[in-house]
Amino acid sequence: MRTDFLPFSKPSISEDEIAAVGDVLRSGWITTGPHAAELEDAFSDYTGAGGSVAVASATGGMHCVLEALGIGPGDEVITPSMTWVSTVNLICLQGAIPVFADVDNETLMISRETIEPLITERTRLIIPVHYAGAPVDMDPIRELAAERGIAIVEDAAHAAGTEYKGERIGRKGTAIFSFHPIKNMTTGEGGMVCSDDPKLLDKVKSLKFHGLGVDAFDRQALGRVPQAQVMRPGYKYNMTDIAAVLGLGQLARLDGFNQRRAGLAALYRERLAEIPGIIPLGAPNYDHLHAWHLFIVRVDIDRCGMGRDEFMAELKTKNIGTGLHFRAVHLQKYYTETMGMGRGMLPNTEWNSDRICSLPLFPDMEDRDIADVVHTIKEVIS
Repeated sequence: MRTDFLPFSKPSISEDEIAAVGDVLRSGWITTGPHAAELEDAFSDYTGAGGSVAVASATGGMHCVLEALGIGPGDEVITPSMTWVSTVNLICLQGAIPVFADVDNETLMISRETIEPLITERTRLIIPVHYAGAPVDMDPIRELAAERGIAIVEDAAHAAGTEYKGERIGRKGTAIFSFHPIKNMTTGEGGMVCSDDPKLLDKVKSLKFHGLGVDAFDRQALGRVPQAQVMRPGYKYNMTDIAAVLGLGQLARLDGFNQRRAGLAALYRERLAEIPGIIPLGAPNYDHLHAWHLFIVRVDIDRCGMGRDEFMAELKTKNIGTGLHFRAVHLQKYYTETMGMGRGMLPNTEWNSDRICSLPLFPDMEDRDIADVVHTIKEVIS
């Protein structure tokens, strides 16, 4: 058994990045400033996006985008239940109605086929979720949305560096990225809204800083413009320069991070193939580049002799950490009790939600860590 605990995720922070944060702290300008602006430009260059707005979290970014699109009472928003609760919570907080599409049983992502039957005259928005580092098959969904006059906002929290048909996620349409500590790159907490719609970005820039008519940091004045007027009621979701300068260092290393993740994932797939009952997710059958944000398996109770929760608990006793991404939102207490949701609505989502488990995966892992995880899994289920 390992003598040290292997977490399921750990950020890779370099000494240069730590020094850069220290320089910001010593500079006297630590809130939104030139580094946040620089990160926005750099992330636009990286993804090919028309523009980017740095925010305090992906959740804050989604809140601003929903408000900018005018999503409100009575509107319906189609999204998967296999997602983090923040998106669905925000839909409800806007007074709108979440409508859940089932996912593919192997990739855990929605498709045109699962979305189209759910569209009504009240459908205003579709939020596909790029899952675990793989991209949703966006072309058919974009065609459907264009036919019906429905907006799309991509949840790209798992997709920094992911490519779909030769283009990075974020290049087309509107996408929201997360820089939480477990993500492929981190700013501590933070996120980015990318879009090719300049009017939408202008609204997001205003909403993320109190609804003022200028950004929190004016690039021409190199400071804040005191006479800025409130154009609409807004929020406080601006990213600090402390976070942004860390993000700049992380972005420069993102492709290297993702290459290492891909190598580790290949080792997992090779070594787990000999263990019946531990079933990795399937790969999309269209052209893509996987960012390997997570390495997820399904625990088959019939062949493993135990359920997912017991499996995770046993690994923990042997110093192997795991994660759960995610428990289906429509089965969460609030949504079952207040919206009448329950089992039987989404068969593929529910089957996977009961079985999925995220194994350790982060760039600083070594090959022997994979060997430890696989050996421990064999020991636990034997």
